[in-house]
Formats: sequence, structure tokens, C-alpha cells
Amino acid sequence: MKIKGLFGLCAFAGITLGLSFSVHAQNAKVGSVQIENAYTRATVPGQQVAGGFMKIENKGAADQLVSASSPVAGEVQLHEMAMDGNVMKMRQVKDIAVPAGGAVELKPGGLHLMFMNIKAPLTAGETVPVKLKFAKAGEVEVKMPVNAMGNPGAGHGGAMKH
Repeated sequence: MKIKGLFGLCAFAGITLGLSFSVHAQNAKVGSVQIENAYTRATVPGQQVAGGFMKIENKGAADQLVSASSPVAGEVQLHEMAMDGNVMKMRQVKDIAVPAGGAVELKPGGLHLMFMNIKAPLTAGETVPVKLKFAKAGEVEVKMPVNAMGNPGAGHGGAMKH
């Protein structure tokens, strides 16, 4: 019985690893702005929110990410997560600065996209189209891979204040 259970666990882990490695983050470019390693995570039925993550590199003058949209969500907000004492707080921000000749990372526990009112579960292995709008560089569409569930990422599970 233990061997069977262990075998099942190993098979599940192998499938999960296979899924998470079979989807590669996509890159995109608009003007002097390069989007790298964009991804989101799979959701469960009834889950209404998900985070979007990427690195935004800027080879030109300072710019700002001013909005994002996707057909999979009712709304995509720009969010910031920060600690206020012992409480993790998430809030919507007007824009995300992309420094001249620099980069900004959208990652769990920091700045990120927040898919709100998700219309159907995001499934590992598929891609989600996301349109990003920059103040100077303009608009670009990124095909954001959906990675298998694992660590839900800081702030996208558990207690937090919006």
C-alpha cells in the first residue's frame, strides 16, 4: 500500500512538474519596452482573482505602465503589495513607473497585475492574452502562459486587506 501511495504521489509530482515546465513565459516588445517572463497561475472554479507577473525592461526614456486588460477577466488592475507593520496590504495603483534604461519586476509580494472577476478558471498549459498600455511606448499584447498551481504567491491566499 505504501509503495502504491508513494508511486501515485511521484506520478502526480511528475505530471505537475511536467505541466509547469511545458509552458514557457513569453516575451514581447513595444518601442523601447521589452516584456520578459510573463506568466499567471492556474485557478480553481469559483476563484475570482489571479495575479499576473513579468519583468518590464526599458531601453529608452522613462515610461509608465498605465493599464492592462484581458478578455479572461472583467477588469485587470495594477496592484502593489506592501507590509504595514505585520499586515500585508494590497492596493490598486494608478500606474507603474518603468525607469529610463532600467527595469521593474511585477512579482508575487510586490507590484503585479490583478485579474479581477475571472470569467472561467485559468487552466495550466493555456495562454491568456493580456494587453498592456504604456504612456509613451504604446500598447502591446502579451500571451501570458498559465503555470500549474503550486505556491499561490504572497498575498494571493490567506488574510490580506484590500
